[in-house]
Amino acid sequence: MAKNKYTEDCSDVVCSVDYAFKRIGGKYKGRILWNLSNKNILRYGELRKTLVDVTPKMLTQTLRELEEDELVYRKVYHEVPPKVEYSLTDIGMELIPFINHLKEWGDKQRAKEKVLRH
Repeated sequence: MAKNKYTEDCSDVVCSVDYAFKRIGGKYKGRILWNLSNKNILRYGELRKTLVDVTPKMLTQTLRELEEDELVYRKVYHEVPPKVEYSLTDIGMELIPFINHLKEWGDKQRAKEKVLRH
């Protein structure tokens, strides 16, 4: 049987693990999804405050990628001043248990490193 890019074998260039990390990988995507899961709806400025190390350009780009991947919903209110709200889609909500597990793993690893340093 010939292999194609959709096979489940991760020896291929594209596999489910690669696919998942392409959609949620990066410096800010996980934190954006996590913050939206905790607050349900956040405006751009509120998201910006939760990610103090992100530039406006990078935040906008990351939000667009998350929206294109149907993980985040962007609601625009046509008013002055413009109002935009972000929330998780159902697909985005499916990721939260996994992100929570990664957070717990990270907490444990950071605690271990802290003990080793002292």
